[in-house]
Formats: sequence, structure tokens, C-alpha cells
Amino acid sequence: MLLYLNERDYLIMNEIDRWSSCSSRHVRHLAGFSGQRATDRRLKLLINAGYVERKKYLYGVPSVYFLTFKGKSLIGAPKRKDKVKIEQIVHDMNVIDTAIYFMKNKNIELNNIISEKQLHRLDGFGKRKHRPDFVFTNENTKNSVEIEMSLKAKNRLEKIIQDNFMGFDVQYWVVPEKQLQIIKVLENSKSVYTNIEILSLEGVKNYVSGNI
Repeated sequence: MLLYLNERDYLIMNEIDRWSSCSSRHVRHLAGFSGQRATDRRLKLLINAGYVERKKYLYGVPSVYFLTFKGKSLIGAPKRKDKVKIEQIVHDMNVIDTAIYFMKNKNIELNNIISEKQLHRLDGFGKRKHRPDFVFTNENTKNSVEIEMSLKAKNRLEKIIQDNFMGFDVQYWVVPEKQLQIIKVLENSKSVYTNIEILSLEGVKNYVSGNI
């Protein structure tokens, strides 16, 4: 199918690439659509033209959109096939919700956000190390954001906290309320690493669901 692409189409594809995958409601906000119906229609056209594909992985989790090789080629993204895991999709959807939370609640511009995927690209080939889920700048401050869904080894978690203390003015941790052990480690770390801010994942998601 021949589709005449507009500026928003390129924005859609770049946002899907930035986050690896997106739900349609995320695309609606990130690409500035006025409603969900218009978003879904445009995504359907991009699917039919071969730039985007939609997959359903789990009941209760919305369908997610990925770039095809054709879409990646068009925007100059690496053509490597992204590995897909169910738990990773759930995590990634929460990451995008959190990014939208900061855009809405803290007035952060989309252009000031760099995703984990983009950070790894900036690191260069073969230099794989931990990076936050995303970082952003705001009024000359550097901020890291970590969405921590499950407990890591305590020494690994503390190393990430230390690195984020050295590298950023503020480190935000978004944690499910039931993850009491993670919250305890973060709270205990505040006396040494004073730039820690803790947000509940439920609070973030409730805010976003009421504002998009």
C-alpha cells in the first residue's frame, strides 16, 4: 500500500523506536493526537504500509506496536530485531507511563528525555553497562529515572544508587507499593545518597490514567 507520510508519521516511528514498543494510547500522547480513534486509524495505515506491526502477547495487556525492518530503515534506526519478553513489555509500558507522568506533572519536554535504549546507543557498540530507564534535563538539572518492578541483589541495587548519585542531580525511583524490600533499601540509602526521590508506581499510573 502506498502511503504519503507526514511529519507526525515520522514522530510516531521515532517514538516507537525510542521506547522499543508502544501501546496506542502512548502513541496518542507522544505524537499529539487529539483522540484515540484518530491514533488507531493512523497506526492501521502505517501497519498496512509495512512500517509498523502490532502484536498481542498477553490477555489484559494492550497490543503493542513495533517497527518493522522497513520502518527502521526509513528512520535510520539499527535493523537488529528486538528481543521480546512478556515481563519486559509490562516493564516498558510502565516506563512510558512514567515518562508521560513527568511530561504532564513536571512539564518536561519530550525532546529533553533520553531513553535507556538511546543511552546504550550513545555508549557505542560493545560497551554494555547499566543505564537508567530514562534520563531528562530540567532547569539545568540532570535527572535519572528507574522503574524497579522486582528486587535485585542488594549489592547491585546499592551500586546503581551510588552511580546515580555521582551522575545525576536527582535520581527518581518508581516502585510498586508491595515491593517493601526495595523501598526499605532506598529509604535507608537516603542518609548517604541525598538525591533519592521515591514515587509509587500506582500513584504514577493513576495520575497518567486521569490525564491522558
